[in-house]
Amino acid sequence: MILRGNLFSQKLEMETSITILAPDHQSNQPHRIVYLLHGLCGRSGDWIDYTMLPNYAGAYNTIFIMPEVARSFYSDMKFGLNYFSYITDELPQICCSNFNLSGDRENTAIIGASMGGYGALKCALSRTDLYGMCCSFSAPCLFLKEDLQRSEGVLNFKELYGESLLRDFQAVFGENIPWSPKDDVVELAGRKKGNAEKLKVYLACGTDDYLYHDNLRYSYILKDLQFDINFEEWKGNHNWYFFDEALKRSLDFCFSGKP
Repeated sequence: MILRGNLFSQKLEMETSITILAPDHQSNQPHRIVYLLHGLCGRSGDWIDYTMLPNYAGAYNTIFIMPEVARSFYSDMKFGLNYFSYITDELPQICCSNFNLSGDRENTAIIGASMGGYGALKCALSRTDLYGMCCSFSAPCLFLKEDLQRSEGVLNFKELYGESLLRDFQAVFGENIPWSPKDDVVELAGRKKGNAEKLKVYLACGTDDYLYHDNLRYSYILKDLQFDINFEEWKGNHNWYFFDEALKRSLDFCFSGKP
């Protein structure tokens, strides 16, 4: 069953698009939940339209919830809307109440690609009470502090990353693009060291992807912090061919061996 529509968000103070995929068959087991996040240029329907996702709902007895967040980097924007609060506070309440879902973290994952991969890590590391599993494919902004230091101000940022991304970052983080620990997934991961309530983390990146070395390096950091992590790499690039295969592998990682 595929549902495409809109809901009114109190956090966003407006209607927003959402796509939901649920198994067609009835099950005696409670449904698992996956919050599936789109990339920078994407929308809520991307995973349905560009991957084999419709085949996975029944196979994994999972409801996939796909919100839409524009180019917000899954943040409470400095000059914009409160998308982080919408994803982590409001959306779980809406979905669990309307679909009679338990929402227990052991059966809840958050998964994303590209900007959505960063968003998945940011949400999961900030709210380990909500998510038991986090999967990130080809994520940018893994070393946000270093990226901002390298740019040394707004003018250099524009030269390095382009005017469009500069406008995005100013809207998300502020006019001068200041660094904040709440947006830094290295900082957020470090705060979880020694915490018994840790995530299962799956990272994947294609060896031809321009973000490959950052994702590999980030996997080493999580291993050093003693996260339960699996990093996979194979030949591939920053595209839906890779993301589709990564999605299948990540679902196996999250749910294999579970009834």
